[in-house]
Amino acid sequence: MEDEPVVPEPATRRSKRARAQVRTADFTRTDKIEDELEEEREESSDDLQENRRKAKRNKATEGASTSAAAARKADSSLIDVVKGEGKEIPDVVKRWVEHYDKNQKSATADLLSMLFEACGAKYCLQEEDIDMTDVDDVVVALVNMARRGEIEDYQSSKRGFKNFKDNLIYFWDNLVSECQSGPLFDQSLFDRCLDYIIALSCTPPRCYRQIASLMGLQLVTSFINVAKVLGAQRETTQRQLNAEKKKKIEGPRVESLTKRLSMTHEKITTMEEMMRKIFTGLFVHRYRDIDPDIRMSCIESLGVWVLSYPSLFLQDLYLKYLGWTLNDKSAGVRKTSVLALQTLYEVDDNVPSLNLFTERFYKRMLELADDIDISVSVCAIGLVKQLLRHQLVPDDQLSSLYDLLIDDPPDVRRAIGALVYDHLIAQKFNKSQSHSTGSNSDSSEVHIIRMLQILKEFSTDPILSLYVIDDVWDYMGGMKDWKCIIQMLLADNPSAELDDVDATNLIRLLFASTRKAVGERIVPATDNRNPHHTKAQKEIFENNKRDVTVSMMKTYPQLLRKFMPYKDKVSPLVEIIVHMNLELYSLKRQEQNFKAILKLMREAFFKHGEKDALRSCVKAIKFCATDSQGELQDFAQNQINELEEELIGKLKSAIKDVVNGGDEYLLLVNLKRLYEFQLSHRVPLESIYQDLVHVLKSFRTIDDEVIAFLLLNMFFHVSWCLQSVLSSETVSEALLSSLVEKRDALLEQLEYFLDKPLKLHGDIRCKNQLAYRVCGILADTWCLFKRIRFASTNLEMLGYSPDESIVKKYWKMCEQLLNVSDDAEEDEGNREYVEETNADAVMFALAKLVATDSVPKEHLAPEIISHLEKYGTSVSETVKHLVTSLKKKGDISSILVETLKMAYQRYLVALPGNDKSLSSKLFQECKSLAARLSGSYVGVARTKYKAEIMNIVKEGISYAFSHAPKQLSFLDGVVLHFVSKLPAPDILDIMRGVERRTENVKTDQDPSGWRPYYAFLDTLREKYLKNEAVKDGKEGTSVRRRGRPRKKQDLQGKRLFDEQSSSEEDDSISGSDQDATVEEKQEDDEENVPLIHSLKASSKLRSLKVSKEDKRDQTRTVDAGRRPTEELTPKTSGASS
Repeated sequence: MEDEPVVPEPATRRSKRARAQVRTADFTRTDKIEDELEEEREESSDDLQENRRKAKRNKATEGASTSAAAARKADSSLIDVVKGEGKEIPDVVKRWVEHYDKNQKSATADLLSMLFEACGAKYCLQEEDIDMTDVDDVVVALVNMARRGEIEDYQSSKRGFKNFKDNLIYFWDNLVSECQSGPLFDQSLFDRCLDYIIALSCTPPRCYRQIASLMGLQLVTSFINVAKVLGAQRETTQRQLNAEKKKKIEGPRVESLTKRLSMTHEKITTMEEMMRKIFTGLFVHRYRDIDPDIRMSCIESLGVWVLSYPSLFLQDLYLKYLGWTLNDKSAGVRKTSVLALQTLYEVDDNVPSLNLFTERFYKRMLELADDIDISVSVCAIGLVKQLLRHQLVPDDQLSSLYDLLIDDPPDVRRAIGALVYDHLIAQKFNKSQSHSTGSNSDSSEVHIIRMLQILKEFSTDPILSLYVIDDVWDYMGGMKDWKCIIQMLLADNPSAELDDVDATNLIRLLFASTRKAVGERIVPATDNRNPHHTKAQKEIFENNKRDVTVSMMKTYPQLLRKFMPYKDKVSPLVEIIVHMNLELYSLKRQEQNFKAILKLMREAFFKHGEKDALRSCVKAIKFCATDSQGELQDFAQNQINELEEELIGKLKSAIKDVVNGGDEYLLLVNLKRLYEFQLSHRVPLESIYQDLVHVLKSFRTIDDEVIAFLLLNMFFHVSWCLQSVLSSETVSEALLSSLVEKRDALLEQLEYFLDKPLKLHGDIRCKNQLAYRVCGILADTWCLFKRIRFASTNLEMLGYSPDESIVKKYWKMCEQLLNVSDDAEEDEGNREYVEETNADAVMFALAKLVATDSVPKEHLAPEIISHLEKYGTSVSETVKHLVTSLKKKGDISSILVETLKMAYQRYLVALPGNDKSLSSKLFQECKSLAARLSGSYVGVARTKYKAEIMNIVKEGISYAFSHAPKQLSFLDGVVLHFVSKLPAPDILDIMRGVERRTENVKTDQDPSGWRPYYAFLDTLREKYLKNEAVKDGKEGTSVRRRGRPRKKQDLQGKRLFDEQSSSEEDDSISGSDQDATVEEKQEDDEENVPLIHSLKASSKLRSLKVSKEDKRDQTRTVDAGRRPTEELTPKTSGASS
């Protein structure tokens, strides 16, 4: 009893002898049963005995095959098992441990050989050399093998080893587990393995460092598992020992427990010493390895160690590495560090030990919430939530985080939204906060009030408010409590905490939440694709739509009556009906409420004159007229008809007031209403169209905004009439004549305003709003009635094409509008209809005219493209799309040549002046334009558009020599960009053609004027020789050494285990890959042009006949102004001779 262990150690493996005894016993018992059965069945037939003999033979055969498979497994090496599927690893590890018990040296040699081959080096240690071999000597030999390229990288060279790393980790974990009853603590096997692993982790070959680091880090993890088991045993033994000591009886029991406790403690100490050895020898150097994957694995492992074994690793000595890697240049390493810290802070018991660490690094954690990498930012926000949960961050440090609510990446915004909800709205992290204990409605009201306090910070910008609502919506149930929101809006005695701004924000919140509930986006998506919803999601949206409708069915008219006078509240409130289920009004017998809503919307339409309110009213009324059913639909349609009649009546009255000298305000407001209505609905304006034309002709001095809306409404009426004609099967000639008459009247007024000078002083954008409108309306009208659209049809009389003089006037106005500064556009960002009156709208109108062939593009297209360098980013994008569209239609070489000529001509005009900076700037713009246009001919486009490029080059050369030498800079500044896109033979032809142009020209009379010509030729020669050299290099069979460049061996084995080595030495080892890459690149550059290729280039240069005496004389004349030819070719080519 005394010898019986109190706490039995876990049986890690069972001996072969025990397993054999069990199998023998079972077999004997089976034989006895069979004998008894045979005695009872002596009279059975011989067939049954024969069947039994066959079954025994089959069993014997199966046993033989199983033995053969086991033999094959035994013959396979350890590395083969690791390379395999991994299922055999536990059995192989058990057999290896048994082999180690019998022959330690042989088993150790096998294990170390597997370790080396796992790193990629087939280096075998002999059994007899185990004790005699020095670790440093072996590692140096392994490094030399890597330099000779005699290694295999399992991680990158073969796909079949994708599970190699997992199998290797599994192998070492099983090995540690199997050895914990003996070899793990013999201070021989694992000490030797650790020496080799640590040494290999500090070598230059990256594959060695990767695999060695992987094995070393896993060994620490496995040691921790063993130490935890031993720790549990130690605690149990300690409790039992304390219990025995309380009995105050000294005896063998106490002595046995004391001995067991001491042995367990020694084993734990041994485990921790090996952990520290790996940490100081491997981790401390590899956590800042040049390879980010190695750094990631180190930090990930450290996080696991601290979490699973805090008694050793949960101290600042180890935690500081997690803090330091928060600044790593690799996003993956930063993310790994953040995730490791997040798991640590999730355990409440860890927080006291993390106080000093938090105080040192919490500011960096906050900064990572705005990391350049989105995944890091999202993880960091989760980490900040843990800090807030433990109240480790002061609230005044969180202001920068809240700015991320309106950040671009949606993942970051969602993460911040969760943090804002938990911290500010639900206040889960504030233990002193007294939470509401009332009903759900009370809780929702409290949350909504807190949300309104946040929205008040963004009240001046409704778009930013939408971003905040979108961020928090998924987490805040109060936003879906429609009844609570409506009650707060309709309360007779609203809370003192709610003011007018809060009421506006609450209506915006109600509208945005309604849209989110039915599956709409309230902020723009990054991918601009329509969202795809599953069947389950669609059912949820329909249920939400039903809930919204039921909640607002009776209270909606009350809301409209209460907030109708307020222009900032009526727009979102009116538009809510678009997201309701109108069918329920009939099912619930709420027809009167529906009719009341329509009447109130019609009243709101005539009560307001702002764009948002008008557009929302029109949208809501049109929705009611199309989505309602039966009697309600008829009532809605009647409301639209009555609205049309009332609007036309108000317009007639306003026009009459203006004619009689009255105020223009009523006319402007009703024109806006008519414009918003005509955007989606045809209004019969036949009775007042001529009145609109009369106002334009007779009252030229009225406000520009009134004129703009007069023209807009006339254009929309003409457009609706054209649409009616095109959709009708038969059209009378009178109707066509009427349409032509209306169109001509509109064009007459538009062309009149083309001659009106722009107001280029003061508030430019506001004063020239009419000019923006004229440009847009003219382009739309010309596109609708373009002549080629109606040619050879019955509607040919509708075709129209503007005169060239009108197009030039149009371009002149557009050019002036495009020159308006970006600052002026930004100042008008809050103005109504700003998206329709800016430079983007002007360029879109121009591009549409050219792309649709509505006007002759030979003049307008070059003018547009020639100013590409002067436009802003968004306008330039429109021009790029225009060029792409023209390319798809055919050859645009003539357009591009004319474009470049226009840009160059602006430079020539400024050249004679005294402003050298202006001429230099214009020439640089011309060169940049040529570079951007030629940049579109890349890759396969060079071959596809070769003829087009050749036309541009030839036309450009002809233009340059048309006024030589005045325009020769066109060659070097423009043509050269396109020549470089041609193959070498074409460059040679172009060079010879250019030389022929100067055969009878005395260029030495004006050396400075002809300098661009010679610079152009020199550059052509250089490009030609370069292309030919590359071509010859492809045709040749030169053999180049691949892999890492050979360097002088300077690795000293004794320094591998030098504990006093500095961090700089480790850095130099880790950085050797990078240095080698740079040297390899330098060697590649030197080998790119071999000597034979230079000699070939020299012979081809002589074949160009550039060594004629007259050419040399001319060259010497202008030698001071350009590079000598010798510098264009290799020194050994003899090109200067």
